[in-house]
Amino acid sequence: MTELQVAAERTIGAPAAKVYGVIADYKQHHPRILPPAFSNFVVEQGGVGAGTVVRFTVKTAGRSRHFRVQVAEPEPGRILTESDAELSLVTQFSVNPNAGGSRVRIKSTWQGAGGFGGLMERLFAPRVMRKLYEDELDRLDRYVQTDGS
Repeated sequence: MTELQVAAERTIGAPAAKVYGVIADYKQHHPRILPPAFSNFVVEQGGVGAGTVVRFTVKTAGRSRHFRVQVAEPEPGRILTESDAELSLVTQFSVNPNAGGSRVRIKSTWQGAGGFGGLMERLFAPRVMRKLYEDELDRLDRYVQTDGS
């Protein structure tokens, strides 16, 4: 098995504290920045920051995958992680102050499958996920400048 990773980042036109607050609030704000590929978003426990547990479905290339993640805050106000309970997938949101507002990075790492399926995963998953993350960052930027808290 090979560790795979994908990341996307951009400047968001709002202060880091506001941006982090939107990302960390899974009850009210986070669902509003998700691209259409995400569905069935349910908060099972908590709702804001560490200790939150959410489940959702992501549909790409005609295939749906179900996730159940636990949220942690290794560096509250700056780094938030989502770790899948059954898979090796960990997604990290990093928010840093920047002259244009804040710099946000979404990065996922996971253990890729072996064999032919693993080859296809290595070829296509990073590209598809990067597009999803770029869309999410665009939505985050629009949201914090218009609707976000």
